[in-house]
Amino acid sequence: MQRYDVLLLDADGTLLDFHAAEKAAMGRCFISLGLPFDDTIHRRYSAINQSLWQQFERGEISKAEIGENRFQRVLDEFSIPFDGKRVEQAYREALGEEAQLVPGALELCRTLAERCRLYIVTNGVSKTQYRRIALSGLKGYFEEVFVSEDAGAQKPQREYFDYVFARIPGFCRERALLVGDSLTSDIQGGVNAGLDTCWYRPAGTKNLSGLRPTWEIDTLSGLAPLVLGERR
Repeated sequence: MQRYDVLLLDADGTLLDFHAAEKAAMGRCFISLGLPFDDTIHRRYSAINQSLWQQFERGEISKAEIGENRFQRVLDEFSIPFDGKRVEQAYREALGEEAQLVPGALELCRTLAERCRLYIVTNGVSKTQYRRIALSGLKGYFEEVFVSEDAGAQKPQREYFDYVFARIPGFCRERALLVGDSLTSDIQGGVNAGLDTCWYRPAGTKNLSGLRPTWEIDTLSGLAPLVLGERR
């Protein structure tokens, strides 16, 4: 028996390979501005960016502060004399053209869309996310895309999910599943909203958070059997 009729799927890190998109966009951005770029700079940026987004998810800083600080902090740490705001603008434009998929994402959405209603739930900048999802080839499988910037709240805040639920016709919490790779954003958000959750943990990521997802999968191919009642 099919377990869920409505799937709320995270975008970056779940369907879209954000690490690959981020690195490609940064490389094009930095080179176009005549700035040095290598793996060390990218790794440091990723750590800073992740930390700032986690602060945003906890409501400690605004989204604007992320854009104002992330590149400037990287430039300052590597003693690169340049305006971080210029880098931020160029990066956002470059990122909007990067839509690498996680292996199996397209096939998964094609399979599930035949039996379920699919929705994307993502934090981020609306213009950038809409563009990337359209370029990825995923858009046609989804009823709607919900971006935190439009909602005025972000995962894991309950207000974000209230916004989403109000826009899904005939929404039934008991028949919905939230799927995502982030424990702090997706799984915590699902718990806050009273949803069953599925943690996608590529590379066998360990759960040290104390959160207990309803389900766990190591590969996207494991989701369809779970949703359609074929996995026990």
